[in-house]
Amino acid sequence: MGVGGPIAAVIFDLDGVLIDSEPVWERVRRDLVDEYGGHWPDDAQAHLLGMSTAEWARYLSADLGVNLPSEEVAEVVIDRMAACYADSLPLLPGGGDALQRFSARWPLALASSSPRRLIDSVLAAAGWGELFEATVSTDEVGRGKPAPDVYLEAARLLGRSASDCAAVEDSSNGMRSAAAAGMLVIAIPRPQYAPAPDALKLAALVVPNLRDLTVPAVERLKAAACPGRPGGIGIGRVHRGDGREGLSRPPQAQPLEGQERAGRPRPGGANDGQG
Repeated sequence: MGVGGPIAAVIFDLDGVLIDSEPVWERVRRDLVDEYGGHWPDDAQAHLLGMSTAEWARYLSADLGVNLPSEEVAEVVIDRMAACYADSLPLLPGGGDALQRFSARWPLALASSSPRRLIDSVLAAAGWGELFEATVSTDEVGRGKPAPDVYLEAARLLGRSASDCAAVEDSSNGMRSAAAAGMLVIAIPRPQYAPAPDALKLAALVVPNLRDLTVPAVERLKAAACPGRPGGIGIGRVHRGDGREGLSRPPQAQPLEGQERAGRPRPGGANDGQG
């Protein structure tokens, strides 16, 4: 894709973007910490956002003082999360409609910090499985967010360069992860878990909810790599989702080794940027 070319694919986060699961995660983990003699600091949830299963299980066991091995911490928490989802799946309003309209325009992937078991159960229960061409858990890559690993892998599975993709995120670490991968960041901040100002500045588009996440707004975004700076993102117009525009200079994201991949056509032979 040349400088200023169109978005070729869109990659969604799951927790906090498509399902209102962050309060559930916080309640389940906090209860476990209380049950097993640990302590829950005020900033615990902020630290946990974006961690892979191994990372947050170690954090609860080693840092928060849960009197269980980290492997058992993970097993108990995931079992309880699965039970909560089976009882009531916390879908966010507009999620299904957003995925339907975006999948008709672009290839979609999911890049989530949830374990594979929960990803698959949510997609099956919501009927969203066929809308994604690829799904990745941070458990399946080297590091959790804010490292770029999960987004780079999602782009690889789509057969797209990460710099040609847009990522939809709600959390500070999620936005940092997508930006570090060289993607354009679309932010849907959640007031209860508001992202840090420095992370929100990484976003090329900010919308208040999924209903306001429209195809035309994303089509106006340009994956504008700076001339002479491979993988960098240049100055561009920022469409905030409410008709206002302004100048923005997202930070440069350097390409990682192996980031550029050969394109894989979508089923049906569609080219980059076509849904």
